[in-house]
Amino acid sequence: MASVCFYFQVHQPYRTKKYRVFDIGHDHHYFNDKSDQDINNEKILHKVATKCYRRTNRVLLELLERYPQFKCTFSLSGTVIEQMEEFSPETLETFRALVKTGRVEILDETYHHSLSFLYSKPEFEDQVALHRAKVQQVFGVTPTSFRNTELIYSNELASYIEKMGYKAVLAEGADHILGWRSPNFLYSPPGGSNIRLLLKNYRLSDDIAFRFSSRDWVDWPLTSEKFAQWVNAVNGNGNLVNLFMDYETFGEHQWEDTGIFDFLLALPGEILKHPDNDFVTVTEAAERYQPVGEVDVPYFISWADIERDLSAWLGNSIQHEAIQKLYSLEARVKDAHDPKLLDDWRKLTTSDHFYYMCTKWFADGDVHKYFNPYNTPYEAFIAYNNILHDLEYRLDHHRAVGTHHAPKHLSVTPKPKREKTKEDVTQARRTVRRTSAKTKEQRAGH
Repeated sequence: MASVCFYFQVHQPYRTKKYRVFDIGHDHHYFNDKSDQDINNEKILHKVATKCYRRTNRVLLELLERYPQFKCTFSLSGTVIEQMEEFSPETLETFRALVKTGRVEILDETYHHSLSFLYSKPEFEDQVALHRAKVQQVFGVTPTSFRNTELIYSNELASYIEKMGYKAVLAEGADHILGWRSPNFLYSPPGGSNIRLLLKNYRLSDDIAFRFSSRDWVDWPLTSEKFAQWVNAVNGNGNLVNLFMDYETFGEHQWEDTGIFDFLLALPGEILKHPDNDFVTVTEAAERYQPVGEVDVPYFISWADIERDLSAWLGNSIQHEAIQKLYSLEARVKDAHDPKLLDDWRKLTTSDHFYYMCTKWFADGDVHKYFNPYNTPYEAFIAYNNILHDLEYRLDHHRAVGTHHAPKHLSVTPKPKREKTKEDVTQARRTVRRTSAKTKEQRAGH
């Protein structure tokens, strides 16, 4: 049997505007660009919602109605949910409609699509809790499986989230991790862990996400019949075909005129023509199949770039400088007990900000350039660094205001002032005259 597990990542960051050094101390609004550029968050959300989210959701809803066996899994970052709530609530309703079918699973993740697990475990736990609460509020479900930002994964992460109660976790099926083994099975982390590990079949996933419209590709054009044959070949050689990709693949990265929606609409029917094929959600896969072995990942991997490591976000000095400065402010931000400060700081933890500072070239560089709304990585760093300086300014101001106020138990409440009356003035003049006469008598006595 080959069970197809479709997983889609839905995420939009709060992009920062081109924040100048002259804005420090004067402008504390970092994410409110209103220009026609690709750092206008409202504009981008509307564009992607039109080209991808609502269009693809209609296709999936039709597939769910047509095929009772069809299922899929999503993760939606807290930041994209917030933007849909603010800018396009009708789009959020289409995601709710999918979840209401009972055959669409929602995974947990960090609310702000952050790298917090690498820098602050308390913040990681806080963001996961915030995300779980948001999913419960918006969709009425409680996630039981987990995916970390950009599929960043290691043995340490698996152990940590198992203690948090999750049944399964996603990771990249990287060749240097798997070796001779296949990603088409369920695995577990080392050490007798009970959490289940689903590994992305990156070849088949990337055939859809990256190569679908490439006329230079030997297998172009990719048809649903051809792809179903590749899935069928897994029967007898695996249990799972994990197709993990950005949801923006449909309509945004692969435009409608490439035929991507026709492909998606036809694919489940072609896959289900084989009697041994079906579809599962992430948690269903973890519950249905037994691990065939352990996969040891002692260092962090991800699904980004050729290296499948952290270099997309932490590959140069400006990225390290920015993220270390950010997390060095964590304690001060939280001690300030200022909700706006904390919200701004958390929006700045989103991994995209560091992705925009990547200076890779060659094949990966083209991908980074495509996703970067700034002209250069250095422009992204300068704006971000200026914002961190303003954040420090706000923290210093907050502390200064706090130290100028005496503790409540030592404070003295001044008597309220009142306007002077005519009687007050007359009485004051009499007092002056009496005091003056008494002074003259004392002088005469001398």
